[in-house]
Order: sequence, then structure tokens, then C-alpha cells
Amino acid sequence: MREILGRRRRLRFRRKRGPVQLEAALTCAAEWQWPVLPGVGLKAAGIRGDRGRGCACPDSECVVPGAHPFDPAILAATTDERMVRWWWTNRPTAPIVLATGGLAPCAVSLPAVAGALALSALDRMGIRLGPVVATPTRWSLLVAPYTLEQLGELLFVKDCVPSSLRFHGEGGYLVLPPSETGTGQVRWERAPLPGSAAPWLPDVEAMVDALVEASTSAPDGGSRLAY
Repeated sequence: MREILGRRRRLRFRRKRGPVQLEAALTCAAEWQWPVLPGVGLKAAGIRGDRGRGCACPDSECVVPGAHPFDPAILAATTDERMVRWWWTNRPTAPIVLATGGLAPCAVSLPAVAGALALSALDRMGIRLGPVVATPTRWSLLVAPYTLEQLGELLFVKDCVPSSLRFHGEGGYLVLPPSETGTGQVRWERAPLPGSAAPWLPDVEAMVDALVEASTSAPDGGSRLAY
């Protein structure tokens, strides 16, 4: 009898908390004031039980399956708690898409192997890092907001910037944990510290050299734009 009551209590607790996607989206929007919106997601599982890994958007050759906005578009990103609840109540497994730039975090992403090299190098340099998002193919370092002008000045003096190094600034987006996309599960490689305050973010200037070097020295020279 006690075991049955315990199970019922656990089930009520889970129902009260709600899906993990909704909780994570509310943390980003309501607590951290990061504008988010639901991503397009993946196709439903097939009749035979196979997991549909293709993108739910109309593009059969989508290069970022499940990991981009579709309906609504990126301009709909918001910090409004009611809107976030409505979105993820209707689509509880939708990926969480962060609209980067403006007052929101920006990001720099690179292939996973290069990302591991970059984090090791930055740690050795004593650079304080912010949150780092990881997928099986790419790692993304969240940084303080920057403008296209600032980014242009930083990159202009570089001899070479590998095409696999991507910058998510104003007008861009990034999928956040615990989303699932066509390349696999999105997770925190460096998780934000617990608490209600928005996570601390470093300036991109402090790490761009290490990111360029890691992308260049990674296998294949960092030239392949791996999603």
C-alpha cells in the first residue's frame, strides 16, 4: 500500500512540474530574459516503429533537421511566460530555439572535435567561460552580445577564418538543451550555474583566437561546415 501511495505522489509531482522542455524554456525566458521560440522539430516516428530523423519542415534536404524555426518565424521569439507556456503546452517536445543577439546572448559554434580542443586551450589560458552547448556534431560557446561591426573588426585582422567556425549574432538562432534534433540530443557541456540570475557570459574577443586556432588545427583543417 505504501509503495502504491509513493508512486501516486511521484506521478503527481511529475505532472505538476510538467515536461522538461517547458521547464527549460520558462527558465530561459522568464528567469534569464532570453527570447525563445519552439523549433520545427523532427518527423513523427514511422508506423514500423523507426524513429523519424528527418526534419518536420517541407524541405526534404534540410541541413539542420529539427534545429531551426519554421512556424512561428524567428521574429516571434519572446520572453513572455504566457506565450512560452502556450507554445510548449501544445508542442511539449519542440526544440528550444534561442534568438541570439540584441540583448540576448550570442554564440560561436564549431565542430565538436575542434570545440573540445578550444575548451582545453581556453582552460589552460585561464579564460572564464560561460555556458557551452553540445550536440554530437557541434559545440557552441555562449558569449556576451556583440554587433556585426565588432565581429567584423575582430575577424578582419585574421589571416584565415575556417568556414566551419560559425557566428550566431543578431538575427541568428541556436538550439538549447534539452532539445533533440536530427543530429542527436542537445546537452550542456558546461551547464549554467543554478540560480535565478542569468548566466554570466564572456566577451567574444577573449576567445576568438583560440576558436580560430582550434578550428584550423582540427582534423580536415576545420574547413568542412559540419552541422
